[in-house]
Amino acid sequence: MKNIVILISGRGSNMQAIVDARIPGARIAAVVSNRPDAAGLAWAKERGVETAVLDHKGFDTREAFDAALAQTIDRYEPHLVVLAGFMRILTPGFTAHYSGRLINIHPSLLPAFPGLHTHQRAINEGCLIAGCTVHLVTAELDHGPTLAQGVVRVLPGDTENTLAARVLTLEHVLYPRVVSWFADGRIRIAADGSANLEAVAVAERLLIKED
Repeated sequence: MKNIVILISGRGSNMQAIVDARIPGARIAAVVSNRPDAAGLAWAKERGVETAVLDHKGFDTREAFDAALAQTIDRYEPHLVVLAGFMRILTPGFTAHYSGRLINIHPSLLPAFPGLHTHQRAINEGCLIAGCTVHLVTAELDHGPTLAQGVVRVLPGDTENTLAARVLTLEHVLYPRVVSWFADGRIRIAADGSANLEAVAVAERLLIKED
């Protein structure tokens, strides 16, 4: 059984999708938030998932917060740490500590549009497709090795909100699937931090959602 710790800052809709997926071989050991008022904490508690809060406002530096966060996470002996709307830029020390077992989902087809406002940027650039990327987290923001991507069409008349809603629906399918690959050993991390996905069919890594 693989212990999974999920980090959230708000309602954690991707966390909810992972919990609801009841992934064989995966145990959601804890949901941790940097915000005491995060709505996802109550949702997790209602389903019997252990929760913890570490308010970043009580720390003078990012390094101090990340060190305390790592101590909190490590109590649950995680095989995998999942960022699910965790709105913090992580320090190199933290990402190195969890190298090969820290993943994130980003709402664009990386390497396109790292950072914020991804959906509006895709519309502004005239993109015909958009989507989401699950990737290993490294010290460089939104640049870790890609594990899987999901694709939607950008429709005529799309707004940032309508496109974001369709991409989020796909995130809720893609993220639990990647967690399941970790749980059943289909993703192996090499010594250099790269991911070996030979056991995962290429077609499975790219989910096309027709609108």
